[in-house]
Amino acid sequence: MTANSADQVDALLARGLRDLWYPVCPSTFVKDSPISLRRLGYKIALWRDRDGAVHALEDHCPHRGAPLSMGVNLGDRLACPYHGVEVRCDGTVTRVPASPGCTLEGSQAARSFHVQESHGAVFLFNATDPHLAEPPPLRLPEEMTSGEWSGFLCYTEWGSDYRYVEDNVIDPMHGTFVHKQSHSMSEGDISAKFQLRRTEHGFMFEKAGQRGVNFDWTEWCDTDLHWMRLAIPYPKTGGPGGPFTIIGSYTPIVENVSAVFHWRLRKVSGWQRNTWRFLYKNRLEARHWVVLEQDRVMLESMEPDANQREHLYEHDVGVSRLRRHKQSLAQKQITAARQAAESKAAAAIPAAADAATAKA
Repeated sequence: MTANSADQVDALLARGLRDLWYPVCPSTFVKDSPISLRRLGYKIALWRDRDGAVHALEDHCPHRGAPLSMGVNLGDRLACPYHGVEVRCDGTVTRVPASPGCTLEGSQAARSFHVQESHGAVFLFNATDPHLAEPPPLRLPEEMTSGEWSGFLCYTEWGSDYRYVEDNVIDPMHGTFVHKQSHSMSEGDISAKFQLRRTEHGFMFEKAGQRGVNFDWTEWCDTDLHWMRLAIPYPKTGGPGGPFTIIGSYTPIVENVSAVFHWRLRKVSGWQRNTWRFLYKNRLEARHWVVLEQDRVMLESMEPDANQREHLYEHDVGVSRLRRHKQSLAQKQITAARQAAESKAAAAIPAAADAATAKA
């Protein structure tokens, strides 16, 4: 990989890979009045229509670039606050009050985003095509879709590159040190052998010969949504349902700021479901935030270029594997974009020649 190619890969990864679903905010953030969020290299306007459905457009009026989020909610469209231009949720300009019938009317001039709500969060598809007709389905892990599981979303924002957050989660060994005072991660050896193995949707990085003792494994998964799964053992005082399963997914906001989503889940039903939900809100949630705060402080204290001056060893095989995988995905997307641009340019040459001949 050349230096220029490496820079392109890093720039794409910093913004977020294309053609994937990302969680962008908790559902409670989006009201009837439009809001504006920066995610994935875009400023995005989100709002709800009269039926409560969420819509998303780039927060940029195609007329003069004013923020659509400052405009009026007209249901399936927003009216720009600057000149009243109305933009539908699919990016189509439906009305230009000051100049009816102009060429802007009827054009699909704004970037639109497909969005879907699930498990307390708004997910957005980061499409290469600004007017993609239909995204792939949002495929979430079983723990978030099965009625046999019950969980809570923990959302926060950290002053760290989202890739550092992923590195942190794919590194089980840090739990023994960073979280050694935690009531659920105080056991286990301070040294361990690790193994890497493929799974249905990705790979698992795990301690060999130790399971259910500490933070012992992490699974990385790609289902057109990048997410990570791990389990934390809990004593019986933590209520029914056995170990906590945690599903994590992380989204870039701007440079060195990340949207951090963790769903904490347990397989419980009947009275056990009610018991565990009560215990979580009244006893366990505060403890979980302490653990997250330990991670936040560590990552925010690291220099932005810390990953450029590393000496990795055996425990970091999961980190290395994940980085290589994402760099490979980025390189494929860059190559595909370049080939598409070259094909478009090549197709334009005969078209221009035909137009010139017709004029002659």
